Amino acid sequence: MKKIRAAIVGYGNIGRYALQALETSDDFEVAGIIRRNGDENKPKELDAYKVVKDIRELRNVDVAILATPTRSVEKYAKEILSLGINTVDSFDIHSQITSLRRSLNESALTGNAVSIISAGWDPGSDSIVRTMLQAIAPKGITYTNFGPGMSMGHTVAVKAIEGVKAALSMTIPTGTGIHRRMVYIEVEDGYNFEAVATAIKADAYFVNDETHVIQVPNVDELLDMGHGVNLTRKGVSGITQNQLFEFNMRINNPALTGQVLVCAARATMKQKPGCYTLIEVPVIDLLHGNREDLISHLV
Repeated sequence: MKKIRAAIVGYGNIGRYALQALETSDDFEVAGIIRRNGDENKPKELDAYKVVKDIRELRNVDVAILATPTRSVEKYAKEILSLGINTVDSFDIHSQITSLRRSLNESALTGNAVSIISAGWDPGSDSIVRTMLQAIAPKGITYTNFGPGMSMGHTVAVKAIEGVKAALSMTIPTGTGIHRRMVYIEVEDGYNFEAVATAIKADAYFVNDETHVIQVPNVDELLDMGHGVNLTRKGVSGITQNQLFEFNMRINNPALTGQVLVCAARATMKQKPGCYTLIEVPVIDLLHGNREDLISHLV
C-alpha cells in the first residue's frame, strides 16, 4: 500500500505532537518539516527528516499539516493548495470558520486539492460530538464547557500582542457554556502593563469573554498543557422530552490536536476537491484500515 506523504508546516507544540502521531501511523510517512529557519538549529529529534524553509523543496507531498498560528492559516493554506497539495489545520476562531471555508474552497477547487479546516479538538472532534447530539435530540440546548486548562489558541494570540514577553491563557468554565479567561503575562521592558492588558481584552479571542490579565514574574512556573471539555445537551427526541446527554474528556491539549490533524490528513485523501469542516467528512474516513473490518468492529 502506498503511504500518505505528509509534511508538517511549523514546529511548535502542535507540530511536535503531530510528528509523533505520524510516526505511529502505519499509513503515513513524513515528507519533511517546514520551519521558518529551515534546518538552522534543528532539534535532534528531527535528524531523520528533511527540514526546509519552503514546501517546494520537498518531493511528492500529498498533504500539509498546518501547525501554525490560527491567523497564519489562510495564507499558508492558499499557497499550498495552489500547488495541488492537500491541507489540514486547527483554525480555532469559531466566528470566522464559515468565511475561511468559503475562501479556501475556492483555492482548493483551483488547485484540484482538498482542505479540511478547524480540525483540532474544538473546533474539530468536539464538533462531531455536538452534531451527533443534535441529531439524536433535534430540539434542545447544547452547552460546551471548556477547561479548566490552557488554551493554545488564546495563548498564541496573547504572545502576538506588542509588549508581551511571555504568556499563558487559562480557560475557566463558569457553566452553561460561559467561560472566564485568566491571562498570565510577563511584560517586555519599557511597556506599560495596563496598556498591554487593555490590548489583550480588545483582541477577538477575548472580547466576548470575562477576561482577567495578571502580571507574573515567570510564566513557565504556571505552564500545564492539560485541558478538557464537558459537553451537555438536554433536548427532545421526537416528542419525548428530558433526553440528557453528557460527554467529558480530560486531555493533553497539543497531543490531541496533533492526533486529530493526522486523522484529518488521512481523510483528505478520500474527499473530492474542495474545503470541508470535520462535520462534513464521513467519520470512517478518519480511520486507517479495511473499511469492512472497521464496520464489523465499530458498528
